[in-house]
Amino acid sequence: MIDVARLGHTAPRAPWWPPTIMDGYLVSELGGPFLFGLSAFTLIFVATQILAIGRLVSEEHAPLWAALELFLLSMPQYLLLVIPMAMLLGTLLAMQRLSGESEVTALLAGGISLARIVAPLLIVGLVVSLIALALQELVVPLANDKAAYVQQAVIEHLSPGASNLQAVLPLPGGGKQVTIAGALDVATDTLIDVTVIRYDAHQKPQDFIVADSARYDPPTWRFERSTTYHFEPDGSTTTQFGRHLIVDIGERPNQIAKQSIQISNPEQLSRAEIKERLDSGQLLPPQQRTFAATFAAKLARPFAAFVFTLIAVPFGMRKVRGGGMGLGFGLAVAIVFVYYVISTIFLTIGGVATWLAGPAAWAPNLLFTVIGASLLRRASRV
Repeated sequence: MIDVARLGHTAPRAPWWPPTIMDGYLVSELGGPFLFGLSAFTLIFVATQILAIGRLVSEEHAPLWAALELFLLSMPQYLLLVIPMAMLLGTLLAMQRLSGESEVTALLAGGISLARIVAPLLIVGLVVSLIALALQELVVPLANDKAAYVQQAVIEHLSPGASNLQAVLPLPGGGKQVTIAGALDVATDTLIDVTVIRYDAHQKPQDFIVADSARYDPPTWRFERSTTYHFEPDGSTTTQFGRHLIVDIGERPNQIAKQSIQISNPEQLSRAEIKERLDSGQLLPPQQRTFAATFAAKLARPFAAFVFTLIAVPFGMRKVRGGGMGLGFGLAVAIVFVYYVISTIFLTIGGVATWLAGPAAWAPNLLFTVIGASLLRRASRV
């Protein structure tokens, strides 16, 4: 049992800063259960993907290495779900142990408020939320890009076909450049039947470029057998033929490959990529609302780790007979299920109108925060 006198917090009011030995002790108690939850929930997701790997190899005759690579590339996306769940289970188990062995009671008897006791756990929850947000914006999009490439080039063996791929690049002065391609040959990083239209700030065409193909030559594209039509201010047109023309279309092959299988699924995109789609003007009104709702939800969703930490504290302090880790695991699954059902409902509501996107995205977090704060306040009075 923790020695309150040894921690040096027998005074009626414990300092909030700087961090104390008690803070380090509580965070260390959270570490083990959090890693256990991270491992347990990850293994559950891994188990669900084993059949998918087997189906790719047996039914679609995909190389085993490609199926495994696609599985590994999908792991960052699963971690976004696993991390908040691990924080929930870790906090539940840590608080059950501290409460069950009367360590929380000892700290309260030493004059330390419950809010001060759980403060380091909430700070950890906030830090983990920020890490999840960084993972979502920096790592997951790159993994999804590569996964789309592997899916098309290696597993599905897609040949160049009509895909109507587009890329929009803003130009200095308020203009824009629109690139349209019939297809992308992912094996050679080559766009087929390419058309580029450059508009000025008044949305009037300035240049019209057509080419048989364009091959990616980082960081730009090399257009083969191109014809450029330039529209002069006086209404005349000049024509220029070229065997090789270097053009920056603003997107990499992986990003373009992702369009053909994920353009209708904003969940596979980062917030920056969703913002580009929203600003491009290419989306239909229903797609505009869906993308706006997902854009807001992707900012709110990682903070589920903080919300789960808050709500797990009072649940973990409840005195129960028997159950132990199994009870904590079951309670964590139940809370996660309710949270994501509510999140799905509000995501649908946010897709009704763009102005609803932000409030609907944050509503589940706000609701669970209010519930967690109310339960924590009630627990502090017991």
